[in-house]
Amino acid sequence: MNTIQKIHCPNCGSEAERHYIFDSQLTRTQCPSCDYLMINCTVTGKVIEAYAPGINVKKQFSLKVK
Repeated sequence: MNTIQKIHCPNCGSEAERHYIFDSQLTRTQCPSCDYLMINCTVTGKVIEAYAPGINVKKQFSLKVK
């Protein structure tokens, strides 16, 4: 059985969905507005797959280093 939760996208703020997939112990967060995708292991919290257009990885790391 799966559960779907309506949330705000962590990337753009639009309405998005979080799917709790119990059979495979995964959580999938997706946004149709900006194409954000994050798949996490529900047990460990580790990221399995991620795609977030518009987020510059180099910029994010440089902000944390300073």
